[in-house]
Amino acid sequence: MIIELTEGVFLSDSPENLRWLKRAREMGIRISLDDFGTGYSSLAYLKRFTVDFLKIDRGFVANLQQTGADYSLIKSVISLSDAFGLTVIAEGVETEEQAQVLAELGCEAAQGYFYGKPKLVQLSEAESIS
Repeated sequence: MIIELTEGVFLSDSPENLRWLKRAREMGIRISLDDFGTGYSSLAYLKRFTVDFLKIDRGFVANLQQTGADYSLIKSVISLSDAFGLTVIAEGVETEEQAQVLAELGCEAAQGYFYGKPKLVQLSEAESIS
């Protein structure tokens, strides 16, 4: 199971949040830092909190070409993720060109309409981690 958290969870740095994250990890839940780079991104989060995935916000993918600021930013995030042993997930992939550029950059996973419409899955038994 993977839980996606935004940077806001890490901002508070409360003991309660730290306990919750630790308990989730002990239960085998993997953590994804969603929309990386859009808020108060801090490299300290990557050092202090154990996350498994960094999700690149769709805003950086939307205008992705083989040159430009978005290309450089995504390339940098992938390099950073490699250094920390994290998997990068690109959000909002809608074209074959975007998928190809991401693959060339070494992005390991992607999601978006290029791959299919999102769907709602009804979970019959959700496990509490409180």
